[in-house]
Amino acid sequence: MAHHFEIYKDKAGEYRVRFKYNSEVMFATEGYSSKASAQNAIDSIKSNGPGAEVVDNS
Repeated sequence: MAHHFEIYKDKAGEYRVRFKYNSEVMFATEGYSSKASAQNAIDSIKSNGPGAEVVDNS
């Protein structure tokens, strides 16, 4: 699998999502109190991400 979302529990017991591409973490989310909220974050990224514009602040 070249890329995938991963839900995991951090040391504080919160659920987090990270996106990996070729085993490299590209981004990670904030902590969520429930697994359902972490899944909602994935769903939101999938539905809203493809149309997101790029803002270059360099």
